[in-house]
Amino acid sequence: MYAARPAQPDRITSLHNPRIKEVLRLQDKSAERRRQGLTLVEGYRELANARQAGWQLATLLLCAELAGDEITQELTAPTHLVPRPYELLPVSPTVFAKLAVRERSDGVLALLRTPSRTLADLNLPANPLIIVLEAVEKPGNLGAILRTADAAPAHAVLVGDPRTDLYNPNVIRASLGGIFTVPTVAAPMPEILAFLKEKGIRTFAAALADEAKSYTATSFSGPTALVLGTEADGLTPATRQACDETVIIPMRGVLDSLNVSVAAAVLTFEAVRQRG
Repeated sequence: MYAARPAQPDRITSLHNPRIKEVLRLQDKSAERRRQGLTLVEGYRELANARQAGWQLATLLLCAELAGDEITQELTAPTHLVPRPYELLPVSPTVFAKLAVRERSDGVLALLRTPSRTLADLNLPANPLIIVLEAVEKPGNLGAILRTADAAPAHAVLVGDPRTDLYNPNVIRASLGGIFTVPTVAAPMPEILAFLKEKGIRTFAAALADEAKSYTATSFSGPTALVLGTEADGLTPATRQACDETVIIPMRGVLDSLNVSVAAAVLTFEAVRQRG
């Protein structure tokens, strides 16, 4: 005789369902996400990246109509991607539309257990390339920088004194799951700078300053940390003074600054080019 397949839970069709209200609270409130130790991930590709990085799945909300038969079968059967146990909550298209952040979602929304990561957890190579961000505040910029870090690649992204939640759903969406593919740690900025110094990693502050060298005339071939601040204020004076060198991306037009994610991409790919 064949073992009976476990019965699937009833599909949630009401926006007033307590579990749906709880997920909406998690989306809106970073304090609630931290309290419960959960991160929201929308999208099959992003979930796959998270699982491959070792994140544990707690709850899966799935709209079969949007996900399609292949993804639905893979996510509801015990597989390497989402091994049991986890809570499965089938939802209707109307309910999922309320939960979705993106316009054309694929019907997959997961609650993952947020791991605790510190600087001591980083496993860096002998000649690392690191992106350091001070007081980043816009989720879209952080997400775009994580995409750059994955593409280049950089070996880690360190966020000092962040003004946004690293696991904000908009960061995950903007990074296309890069938050899972690149080691990312938040810590006080002085701790990050002390960590880099202890590891013998040279720090390069990106800033508009008289003493700054053009980034193309600077050697990033050794252990390197590219340190960037916010668009509004740049790096704090204390951080600039603590860095080993100051570099600049020459501006040929009327404006005097780039979006921080663009500046990070320019510097990171120049460092990768120099390294061959």
